[in-house]
This record gives sequence, C-alpha cells and structure tokens, in this order.
Amino acid sequence: MKNRVEITLNVNGEEYQLEIEPHRTLVEVLRETLGFTGTKKSCNEGECGACTVIMDGKPVASCLVLALDAQGKKILTIEGLARGEELHPLQVAFVRKGGIQCGFCTPGMIMSAKALLDKNPKPTTTDVRKAISGNLCRCTGYQQIVDAVISAAYEMQK
Repeated sequence: MKNRVEITLNVNGEEYQLEIEPHRTLVEVLRETLGFTGTKKSCNEGECGACTVIMDGKPVASCLVLALDAQGKKILTIEGLARGEELHPLQVAFVRKGGIQCGFCTPGMIMSAKALLDKNPKPTTTDVRKAISGNLCRCTGYQQIVDAVISAAYEMQK
C-alpha cells in the first residue's frame, strides 16, 4: 500500500517496528496496531484525557500526537504499569478508594497521576486536582480519584 512509512516506537520498554500511514495518531497505533487497548479513544480533540499516556515523562493526549512524532520517545501506557500480576500502587489505590466506576477514564487518570507522582512524590490535594484537571470523569465526582492518588503517594513513600 502506498503512502506508508516505517517507524519504530518504544512502548512500555519494548521496541516496535511498524509500517503505518503518516496521518495516524499515536492513540490509533497504540490501540489498533499494537493492541494496547487500555489507552482509550474518546473525544479525538485532546479535551477528555481518556487517551493520556506518558511520553518522555510527561502526560500527553495521544489523540493529538502523530505516531510519526512519537519516534525516539519513550511511551508508557497503562499496560506498562503492572509488573506481571502485581498492580502498580496507583492501580491498587484506585480500586480500594473507589476511584473507578465505569472505568473508561481510569487509564488516563492513572497515567496523569503517575506523571505527577514521578515529579512530586508528596503531592497536596491541590497538586492532584491540577494534575488531573485535563481528565474528565462522569461517574466519580473526582474526590475518590484524588483520595486514591494521595493514598498511593503515601503507600509509595513506605
């Protein structure tokens, strides 16, 4: 097929050599080509945060990033957090604190929270609210999410 380009993506520490159309977004390639369906595709406008991944240490809306532009960067998705059967402390805290209900926003919320905790391991409630401000949730009312992030931060300090 013409108009395809070869790229290499580093996702969750693994290198993937792909041939894609140059217009494809990172969220499309992650979900449809590589099978990382934890990253959700929703608004396609960078407004909801469901597609948030961490790229070179920063949370990004993967619906706004061309896959071509992600070459040479380290991409972390929700699938890259758990170590085998052992969930990341953020994932555990979201379950324990009721930070998930329908679960659609959860991967993006967790990735935004992970980026925060990587930079600020002892965030305030205000810090957490600011970090997740680009992620929309229709179910929880956000307090359980904030509680989960603060709880995970505390557990990760132990």
